[in-house]
Amino acid sequence: MPDLLLELRSEEIPAGMQRKAAGDLKKLLTDAMVEAGLTYEGAREYWTPRRLTLDIRGVTARSADVREEKKGPRTDANEKAIEGFLRAAGLASISDAHVHSDPKKGDFYVAHLVKPGRAAEEIVADVMPGIIRNFPWPRSMRSGVASTRPGALRWVRPLQSIVCTFGPENEETQVIAFEVDGLVAGNVTYGHRFHAPDPITVRRFADYIEKLEKAKVVLDAERRKEIIAADAGNLAFASGLELVEDAALLEEVAGLVEWPVVLMGTFDEGDLSIPSEIIRLTIKTNQKCFVTRRPGEETLSNHFILVSNIEAKDGGKEIVHGNGKVVRARLSDARHFWTRDQSDLPDLETLRASAEKFDLALAKPLDQRMAKLDALNVTFHAKLGTEGERVQRIRALAADLCAVTGADLQLVDRAVVLSKADLRTEAVGEFPELQGIMGRKYALLQGEPEAVATAIAEHRKPQGPTDVVPTDPVSLTVALADKLDTLIGFWAIDEKPTGSKDPFALRRAALGVNRMLLERKIRTALISVFTTHGPRVVADIKSGESRTFREEQASDLLSFFHDRLKVYLRDLGARHDLIEAVLTPDADDLLMVARRVEALTAFITSEEGLNLLAGTKRATQLLAAEEKKGAVITDMVDPALFALPAEGELYAAVSTATSEAAEAVAREDFRSAMEALSTLRAPIDHFFADVLVNDENPAIRANRLALLGRIRAATGTVADFSRIAG
Repeated sequence: MPDLLLELRSEEIPAGMQRKAAGDLKKLLTDAMVEAGLTYEGAREYWTPRRLTLDIRGVTARSADVREEKKGPRTDANEKAIEGFLRAAGLASISDAHVHSDPKKGDFYVAHLVKPGRAAEEIVADVMPGIIRNFPWPRSMRSGVASTRPGALRWVRPLQSIVCTFGPENEETQVIAFEVDGLVAGNVTYGHRFHAPDPITVRRFADYIEKLEKAKVVLDAERRKEIIAADAGNLAFASGLELVEDAALLEEVAGLVEWPVVLMGTFDEGDLSIPSEIIRLTIKTNQKCFVTRRPGEETLSNHFILVSNIEAKDGGKEIVHGNGKVVRARLSDARHFWTRDQSDLPDLETLRASAEKFDLALAKPLDQRMAKLDALNVTFHAKLGTEGERVQRIRALAADLCAVTGADLQLVDRAVVLSKADLRTEAVGEFPELQGIMGRKYALLQGEPEAVATAIAEHRKPQGPTDVVPTDPVSLTVALADKLDTLIGFWAIDEKPTGSKDPFALRRAALGVNRMLLERKIRTALISVFTTHGPRVVADIKSGESRTFREEQASDLLSFFHDRLKVYLRDLGARHDLIEAVLTPDADDLLMVARRVEALTAFITSEEGLNLLAGTKRATQLLAAEEKKGAVITDMVDPALFALPAEGELYAAVSTATSEAAEAVAREDFRSAMEALSTLRAPIDHFFADVLVNDENPAIRANRLALLGRIRAATGTVADFSRIAG
């Protein structure tokens, strides 16, 4: 079967766009082919800084004929109806139609139509111009003389050539010629822009990739990454060093070169006094280079690894020299940031009011930066006030949370006050990724306790599902308060996530709170937190309108936490129906919810659990059916109305099980509560075997329904068993 080779070659494609663009190209073309009736055995995309390539194997030569029947009017219909049918079906005469019979509708005309298939080349030539013109680049541009015309092609960078060939493996391929803005698809591409600028004629993917390799282009991005990683590791090893791996940087660098050449440069050893995080980010951000270290050591060496796109005649000496010169200049700037951040600010007198507000010591550099942050009224959010106001809110909330985390109140307060201070440091101003990291370093330099410094570094954790949860009580308290203030604040101004849009990462924040509560076994009533902290947030709202933190907002925010909790527990393996059985709308102690789900999961698969489920389901289903008819189930059961022994037996069993289950729930022993309730199976079975619930006597019927209601109420202290499947 034929194979298709497609290459779109342009000036440099930004590294961050290449992988997605290649995937988009594959999906757009293969979807269009399938929609047109073609099939294929496999497709793979490739990308370099200058080209997007598709290798589509085993394409059908043409689409299949499409046969369809078009139903027409009855054979005795009027002439106009028949003429309309002929026009719609494309028939020249009614004799070209077939007559079908239906026992109810009689005889009617049917047109048997055949839509011929199309050649694969025709289909590809038809769809490709539209794919190119409407390609979903995040950013695109017009270029050249044609750019002045209306509807001119927009591409990420000027599109320079198109290759599109098609044919079986052992036969000559043909060019699928189509045109886009004056560019006509052909079979000519170009290799490395410096090493091999001459045109290359290609036929199919095998010789295409081979000829590109000879022309100094490694087409496969994964192979470029392997080359870079291996050569960089070997080069470092040869110098007695090890490479500090960086997957994101490796991905980016592989998107910057078509022919990777790995080299090593150096910078001044004196610059190693700068924190390793700053050195690494300086070299990575400005020069896209890797850093190295001595094996087994955390501190960096003064050697860095760079990746060139050319094989220089001098072995790369000038390239290394040029990069080293830039790296040294950037590190000089970084040393300046590091030194300045440890120096006094020039306007300390203007910061005294802020210092008093936050109990700051203006003799300490980090305290000065916090005072400056407050004095400048740096905005956190247009409606939620300044960073300083937010820190004051977090202080109050963190103080409340100390009661449930067991953290030292003074250490927590100090950590909160300094948690945002590094936002005013020059190091974080240059590298925002260092927020918290630099705060910790500066805190230790000025003699803060280790717990305070760690909390500053960890106060935004966890920042994703794989990020670690703080373990120290001080860090945990500050991190909880920070995320809860964010969530309560955005609910207070009615800016919640909608659909897939979550610009303030509120879903991630709620998941982070859930993980901290569950993984660190923290019990707290969230509704109480919302209603206590909500008014503090409202007091800082800058919308110019009178607001309160309403009860329905607290309830809605709790529901948001429930949604994240369901996802988290399902990821841990909990059954959806068991979560729903436990999670009531007002359940705000999430640790208890998780423990109930855990206990229910273990119990419901046991023999006792299956007995309890079977026994209670019949009762709850009957009650639901009666309530649907309008029956009101009372709370009171009158033993004097019992007519059969099975009623008294069930009443006694329910009373005992209810009492024992309630005691077990009170001591949070949910397993024992369920075991107490499982004793109801036999009396429930006897009841349904001997007793007709819908007795003719209304009083007896109501009393028996009330008895079943006691079963539902008893099991409801543990879970809503009507929600459990099985």
